[in-house]
Amino acid sequence: MLICSSYQYPLYPGSNPGSVPGHIVNCPLPPGAGSEAFRKVVTEQWLPALEAFQPQMIFISAGFDGHAADDLAELRLTTADYAWVTDMACGVAARHSNHRVVSTLEGGYELSALAASVATHIDRLMAD
Repeated sequence: MLICSSYQYPLYPGSNPGSVPGHIVNCPLPPGAGSEAFRKVVTEQWLPALEAFQPQMIFISAGFDGHAADDLAELRLTTADYAWVTDMACGVAARHSNHRVVSTLEGGYELSALAASVATHIDRLMAD
């Protein structure tokens, strides 16, 4: 199993567990981090790890509380970032797992940002 995760630190999960090569890729982001920082960790850390792992299926725990409009955290992600990362995950699934992706909703608390992000996420999943 390989887990790739990003989160605001300090904030959640309260500690900053390290990565475990080949199994866990934790990418803490500082308060105020936005598209550039998020896309950089996905491109430079998640995607190489996923390509090396060659997953048979991808499970997405889709949390949208990093959206700039969501007051839970201080990240500045956009709906376009969620579309982009969904496309990246679907690309890996296309190459390694015959397009097998399962996604569950994890979080997001500002309802208009949540609605837009979920709709975009589902749209990108359906496009694959």
